[in-house]
Amino acid sequence: MSEELRSRANGESRVGLLEPGVVGGRARAAGTTPAYAAIDLGTNNCRLLIARPADDSFRVIDSFSRIIRLGEGIASTGRIGQAAIDRAIGALSICSDKIQTKGALRLRTIATEACRAAENADAFLSRVAAETGIELEIVDRDTESTLAAIGCSPLLDSRASGAILFDIGGGSTEVVRIARPSGQPHAAPVKGPWISLPLGVVTLAENFGGIDVTVDSYAAMVDEVAKYLEPFAAEHGGDLAGMHLLGTSGTVTTVAGVHLCLARYDRRRVDGIWMSCDDVSRAVARLQAMSYQDRVNNGCIGTERADLVLAGCAILDAIRNAFPMPRLRVADRGLREGMLVEMMREDGYIRPS
Repeated sequence: MSEELRSRANGESRVGLLEPGVVGGRARAAGTTPAYAAIDLGTNNCRLLIARPADDSFRVIDSFSRIIRLGEGIASTGRIGQAAIDRAIGALSICSDKIQTKGALRLRTIATEACRAAENADAFLSRVAAETGIELEIVDRDTESTLAAIGCSPLLDSRASGAILFDIGGGSTEVVRIARPSGQPHAAPVKGPWISLPLGVVTLAENFGGIDVTVDSYAAMVDEVAKYLEPFAAEHGGDLAGMHLLGTSGTVTTVAGVHLCLARYDRRRVDGIWMSCDDVSRAVARLQAMSYQDRVNNGCIGTERADLVLAGCAILDAIRNAFPMPRLRVADRGLREGMLVEMMREDGYIRPS
């Protein structure tokens, strides 16, 4: 890994430049707040969010998400495959066009587990920069968990003392204990102990199979995740009174969509929804009872997630077993929102927490 990539992996912040020496695209009109852009290039998805500051928060003006499976095969080859590179370049080119069109004057563009693990990550990032004008920053797992906590913390129940926040990714899963400062019920939650598991929906499905998932293979996936999670839960899983689970990922949003019996996924109905432990169990059981083709045909899953969703459910069940709590709040938000909040805080549009 090059020195530049080592610095990125150690969490140093960089601004992705669409053109050398030019941040974003068009100049903003006088009297308007600037547009900010955040890209999260994950092991499974490429996601973009563009927003403007508004009332100590932000207003989304454009977004984009595409499943690209960047981490496909990395566990066995150690490299990002050519087909995955082409898919990523295609998605990031769309992101670049959107950023230019909206005139975003500041942006942050991060890559996570797939680029942390791949031996050809430097060559991949160089090609991305050359072909799309986007310079990706490989963030470490601590930074990833911090950004997830910032992005999801507004969904912490105002009456709760804290939450176990988890982000089930394609190549890794972050679990964070967040809590409000003692005696400050309205204060923003603070990130506490955390762990990054080297397992996500892509890696788990590749190892155990994601198309035909039996009762035994599902149980084996849950057990595999539990092996990594149990030491952390033993040390930091006590005193859960007044807390709840807070989950962000395609897995939990899919589970919520199935729970709501949505014909098509609808973020407005999913983001922020509360599910009881029984609600989650019933939705997971419905997913387990579906054939692969049933999952393909489901409007909340589709072809792109049909072979991954049960691996995600296994990770979810391992987390639920380790941190038994009666309620889960579902977040269709995360790293991108965390990046936007950080940038806007630095520029004085959002007050420090």
